[in-house]
Amino acid sequence: MARKNLGSKLALYPTPVTVVGAMTDKGPNWLLIAHVGIIGHDRVTISCAKQHYTNQWIRKNGTCSVNLIDEKLLRAADHVGGVSGTKEDKSRAFAWSAAEDGAPLIDESPLSLACSVEDVYETDGFETFVLAIDGTYVDEACLDEKGKIDYGRVAPVLFEFPTYSYWSLGERVGGCLRLDRE
Repeated sequence: MARKNLGSKLALYPTPVTVVGAMTDKGPNWLLIAHVGIIGHDRVTISCAKQHYTNQWIRKNGTCSVNLIDEKLLRAADHVGGVSGTKEDKSRAFAWSAAEDGAPLIDESPLSLACSVEDVYETDGFETFVLAIDGTYVDEACLDEKGKIDYGRVAPVLFEFPTYSYWSLGERVGGCLRLDRE
């Protein structure tokens, strides 16, 4: 197989499309992001461009939500990603409820995380929020018979950066660390 070095390119895609929710003085603001990461079983990161309106409210309140987006929510999610909270009130883009920690959760999201900020890591142009997961809210229709999350039912939309494209989750191809027994 011939391989070519493309240089310093971020190529760990696709990632789940998420909408981050943060409370402002006027209600929730919603921010479409795809730079999400897992750094433990109880911690995630979201990386947001520094100029985003939402960042100041995440810092001020110390909480936010991370909401997975399925195809039925994609049009609204895409819209909130294309307008700034400084120019448009995005509080009514989704029906929402407050989590115990005050973070706004999208009611129709198949899976939402209520999070509290543990740290902020700054790089050139970005703020990466290290978040502790305070609560995981899942649509009961997305749970299997054992009460575990079934991501086939969650059906998160994925984002691929180089072409700015949305993708759907493919089929399961096997069980991790069990392929030799299946």
